[in-house]
Amino acid sequence: MQLSNNFLWGGATADFQFEGAYQEDGRGLSTHDFETDGSVQHPRCNTFKTADGQFGELPSSFFAPDSLPDGAEPCLYEDRYYPSHKAVDHYHRYKEDIALLAGMGMNVYRFSICWSRIFPTGDELEPNEAGFRFYDGIFDELEKHGMQPLVTIHHDELPVTLALKYDGWSSRHTIDCYVRYCKALFERYGKRCKYWLTFNEINAVRGFAACGTHKCDNQTHYNAVHNMFLASARAVKLGHEMMPGSMFGAMYAMSELYPATCKPEDVFTRLQKRRESYYFIDTMARGYYPSYAADLLARRGVILHTEPGDDAILAAGALDYVSFSYYRSNVCSTETRMNVIGGDPNPYLELTPWGWPIDPLGLRFLLNELWDRYQKPLFIVENGLGAVDKVEEDGSIQDDYRIAFLKDHLRAMMEAIVTDGVQCLGYTMWAPIDLVSLSTGEMKKRYGFIYVDMDDKGNGKYQLDLWKANELILTQAGIRKENLDITDICTCCNSDKLFSHRASHGKRGNLGCFMCL
Repeated sequence: MQLSNNFLWGGATADFQFEGAYQEDGRGLSTHDFETDGSVQHPRCNTFKTADGQFGELPSSFFAPDSLPDGAEPCLYEDRYYPSHKAVDHYHRYKEDIALLAGMGMNVYRFSICWSRIFPTGDELEPNEAGFRFYDGIFDELEKHGMQPLVTIHHDELPVTLALKYDGWSSRHTIDCYVRYCKALFERYGKRCKYWLTFNEINAVRGFAACGTHKCDNQTHYNAVHNMFLASARAVKLGHEMMPGSMFGAMYAMSELYPATCKPEDVFTRLQKRRESYYFIDTMARGYYPSYAADLLARRGVILHTEPGDDAILAAGALDYVSFSYYRSNVCSTETRMNVIGGDPNPYLELTPWGWPIDPLGLRFLLNELWDRYQKPLFIVENGLGAVDKVEEDGSIQDDYRIAFLKDHLRAMMEAIVTDGVQCLGYTMWAPIDLVSLSTGEMKKRYGFIYVDMDDKGNGKYQLDLWKANELILTQAGIRKENLDITDICTCCNSDKLFSHRASHGKRGNLGCFMCL
């Protein structure tokens, strides 16, 4: 089996899980900045202060968050750890990070731009130039290494001012702010980027951290999503006008879904549950609400607040391709209470350490399902295995489980493309470099090919143990350990004795190494 030469292979990250530097260079506060760390046993929380000055916290689960009390505002506590503030310090290490990705043969990198770096409050009329300079550097490095950018415009966060002042995506004002933000990105990077994603996992997000809304009920959620639909459509239309040849998608959290039995009631339940995700893709990929939308909204007690002209906006901004994440499959019956990633147990599948079923065939099933439904190019923009990685004494990590997971899923993808005739633009694995887990806020839930020396509380060197790594490389090359000396002399701090690329700010390149075996 072979893929086309223009197939896009790469990795994917998100700014608030990866960048850090949360208040550097004029960046404004973002809604995810108020999320604590957590675990499977102890959910992440939003910390806040009530109108009468009381402090509190409530679960901020990505898929089922709690609503903030009336009049409450997010607040940072000195004794709590907020992972997005540090993340894994990509902000200061992006050059070496991108070099590592390129060294693995990747030709595309999916990353998100932090809205509050470009417009710190979201309400500004002019962008923050310092925020742009950081992303200029990322584009420069990608071009240097022959990699294409895949930009996520809105990755589950927005400037906190828009959340506090307008209740986030509850307000149509946020649409105008988003379009202004998009226009600034297109003007800056329109000639450097072909592939764009307007929103990330739009079918799964709700609540303060992801949508800027204080309430999480269905009425608030679906009306906020309607505004996000309009924002996406306006961005697509604007992008096509400003950047001829550009392609726009939106990203959806997708799992294959099976009925628990062949009982007709279970099969019909599967149809209804499936439509809960299709509702989002149908609307954005086709440019109009599906026929079942009225029934779905009625069952949830939702009255959609539309305005004249909304239908025309949606029609003018249909997506060019459909992108999605795939980590697992689910099972449902008439008795199942499920969300996007949760369902009944499947006795035929193994589980990850975090309890997610491993189902490569489900990916092939899903690719065929989406292709048959939309006849638009697909793009797998997240797929990976979160696991606990053990660093051996020699510095190596024996992650055969991750190799097997990716190998099986890539084989299923190739069979869908080559055998079944599915059109797929590319594949970006989540996440090639370890980062903070979205669902639990942990570092020990690792996805990367590249290990980051950091624990759940942000302690560590934020990098590989280079001494051990180099020792391993040299001994494997045939050099005996007794012939190796390890020094703690820093090249950057001793530039009078040793050359340092970092200390010279890239202006010198006279570094040589002589090795005798």
